[in-house]
Amino acid sequence: QVQLVESGGGLVQAGGSLRLSCAASGGTFSSYAMGWFRQAPGKEREFVAAISWSGGSTYYADSVKGRFTISRDNAKNTVYLQMNSLKPEDTAVYYCAACLDCGWLTYTYEYDYWGQGTQVTVSS
Repeated sequence: QVQLVESGGGLVQAGGSLRLSCAASGGTFSSYAMGWFRQAPGKEREFVAAISWSGGSTYYADSVKGRFTISRDNAKNTVYLQMNSLKPEDTAVYYCAACLDCGWLTYTYEYDYWGQGTQVTVSS
């Protein structure tokens, strides 16, 4: 059983930056691909970014490509999401997730474990 705890959310002005962290425990972190998803009020949870178990491959939603960067430190059992040039439409609860046997990495159903989420609010 893997436990995931997100941190780093908060309130930021448009154009600002935040760095989210997701600390994992209870499993072999380096065995899992990791993803970030977000959910805005009244909307479905959507894919943001994902990274392979080794960190060698990364994937991004078109809406964040060029602004967000996902990375991982397997020695620290942590995955990060660096968010730059934030926009009001980035406002959402951000979740990290772990996937042991993923195909596309972009679908929520592929992921085995989820964190509780951290709120990101971008003011205009």
